[in-house]
Amino acid sequence: MRNIININKDWRFLQKDAGLPEAFPADWPVVDLPHTWNAVDGHDGNGSYDRGKYWYAKQFETPKQPLGGGKVYVEILAAGQQATVYVNGQEVIYHEGGYSTFRADITDLCREDGENLLVIACSNEEKSSVYPQSADFTFYGGLYRGVNLISVPDAHFDLEYYGGPGIMVTPKPCDCGGASFEIEAYVKGADENFTVQYTVLDAEGKEAASAVRPADAAKVTVFVPDAKRWEIDSPYLYTVKAVLQRRNEAYDEICTRVGVRSFSCDPQEGFVINGVKTPLRGVSRHQDRLYVGNALTKEQHYEDARLIKELGANTIRLAHYQHSQDFYDACDELGFIVWAEIPFISVMNPDPAAHQNCISQMKELIIQNYNHPSICFWGVSNEILIGGISQKLVENHVELNALCKELDPTRLTTIAHVSMTPIDGPMHKITDVESYNHYFGWYGGKMEDNGPWLDHFHQVHPDICLGLSEYGCEGIVTYHGPNPACKDYSEEYQALYHEHMAKVLDERPWIWSSHVWNMFDFGCAARNEGGVAGRNNKGLMTIDRKTKKDSYYIYQAYWSKAPMVHVCGRRYAQRAGETTQIRVYSNQPAVTLWLNGEKAGEQSADKVFVFEVALKDGFNTVVAEAGGVKDSITLEKVEKEPAIYVLPEVNERAEGVANWFKQIGDMDLKAPMEFPEGKYSIRDKLEDIAKCPGAMEVVSTAIKLAMNMEIKPGEGMFNMAKAMTMESMMEMAGSMVPEGFAESLNAKLIKFDKV
Repeated sequence: MRNIININKDWRFLQKDAGLPEAFPADWPVVDLPHTWNAVDGHDGNGSYDRGKYWYAKQFETPKQPLGGGKVYVEILAAGQQATVYVNGQEVIYHEGGYSTFRADITDLCREDGENLLVIACSNEEKSSVYPQSADFTFYGGLYRGVNLISVPDAHFDLEYYGGPGIMVTPKPCDCGGASFEIEAYVKGADENFTVQYTVLDAEGKEAASAVRPADAAKVTVFVPDAKRWEIDSPYLYTVKAVLQRRNEAYDEICTRVGVRSFSCDPQEGFVINGVKTPLRGVSRHQDRLYVGNALTKEQHYEDARLIKELGANTIRLAHYQHSQDFYDACDELGFIVWAEIPFISVMNPDPAAHQNCISQMKELIIQNYNHPSICFWGVSNEILIGGISQKLVENHVELNALCKELDPTRLTTIAHVSMTPIDGPMHKITDVESYNHYFGWYGGKMEDNGPWLDHFHQVHPDICLGLSEYGCEGIVTYHGPNPACKDYSEEYQALYHEHMAKVLDERPWIWSSHVWNMFDFGCAARNEGGVAGRNNKGLMTIDRKTKKDSYYIYQAYWSKAPMVHVCGRRYAQRAGETTQIRVYSNQPAVTLWLNGEKAGEQSADKVFVFEVALKDGFNTVVAEAGGVKDSITLEKVEKEPAIYVLPEVNERAEGVANWFKQIGDMDLKAPMEFPEGKYSIRDKLEDIAKCPGAMEVVSTAIKLAMNMEIKPGEGMFNMAKAMTMESMMEMAGSMVPEGFAESLNAKLIKFDKV
């Protein structure tokens, strides 16, 4: 029978490209898997992280097969981003793609007696044939999901086909209340003496259906009467077991869990599951944690899923790559609708090998995850037009979409458009449904632009199912104030932004899905915003999972069915002024506020309750009560609020813009712009401007002033945006750019000769 041997303990690791060791390197440092060498520098704010080729080594004994013979496989659950595997000095497999499982047959290289040496060279170096090429997150390196040995008889369920489980199950609900289970297992090494015995077990482990097929034609449909549906609020799971049988003896056995559900999307009705209209409202999730990187344990994956469930979300976009089987399992169990995608993101590399990598990563994603009932959508790309558009890019998307349909005709395909993707153009109607990443109110425009934009697209394209795949803004729990504003990074502005967005989405149930960017702050080594470098701080929770920001609770008020009340501003603990505002979130119809034991007010409202109170000198206790639940905070009235509440950059940025215009002097900023031949202008691509250090310095200053983003040639944000012009970036920034700013930038750039 199959024997899966976990070998995650006592590896040797060398953070140096020392080459393949001839013998077990006992002097290398000891590590346990999962492991990444970027656990700290991937998000510690030092501006970069170690991207190299490093070595892991492990001794193991050859697994014994009770039947004699048999095969041994090594299973790598993920290796960021490329990996070469050696056994006893011989290369056995090379794999490109840092997020999927791959296996190799090492039978012939294993020694019958004594120890074997397993060595894996991992690399997260940039490579033109491997996606992601450039993206706004850290590409962690290492064996961050663990390694197994798998021992099987010569006759066994397939282990080599794109890392898949060896079985594919398609449950289909029937009008009669039952369900048909289309089951196919993939068998290797079996002759006419072998059969496959299938059993469908209910959630209590009782047999619900069974069938037997010859091993060389192991496809069958079984019927389960009165099948229970997999619902978001009641995610019922069946277990399908396949046993490879030779007469009266079982040779190999595999199991998978599945769910019976139907789903669809309609441009006017939104998402429908099991015949019930259910707008998908949830979050996106990256897989890393503070000083853990992406080397999470199973328990940590499940904790993330439970935190999202507590929020009340019913969907998760798992960005921007294949996630751990542990997390997909958690989504199956807890009842999330999942959007799963490959890391075809930001910039398309024209290298044909890169497109083949897209294809192989898509095959791995679908084949390895086909049985998960939580997954309803395959994502083909994210913000790919940042790197520009071409006919080849469109053709590649058409091919990827067709591949998804070929491998899995049961699910829908989707795409995440960058905000500047034209409403009309060749990127539409490639996938079944579509979504946009919009940051109106943060990177450009005003938060109030979101609703009208969505309505306009819906009017122009009433036949397209439209979603909002990313939206959000930074929120850092240090910064506070009575007058929150865009780009002040305060917890209060983030909360106001999400108050608005939650209402926009609630009023538009035809939006098939929405995903907050992001559930958790995450690592992005090249970032430096809001005084917290190395991270994207748009999470509803902090990267260490210790703090739920106020914005977390506005969604709980909209989405959670359990009674809740939350008093905002607990970290805005010292307040000045005659009065102060107390905001309360609740899913109850009325809230009563108590200040220092006395009733301060009672309000009826929808989700957001705003009270104006006068604090007494010293400490004050604030209690909110709604529907039998309570929450309290403590505030101190002070003469002057702490300086740390205001990010110094907020004032510096305003002064910087003023100084920028002063440098222009008497120039008429409303005059037509000029574009002299041989001179740089706002119509040149960022990568071309970077060839001239002086012009690049001007552009870097402009981007910092207008959008508070650091752009340095060769680093992450630059690599993503290098194909964009300053003109297009200013258009994206919209009302965030002061009047005359684009004209003044052009006036500065045309002073530089093109290189």
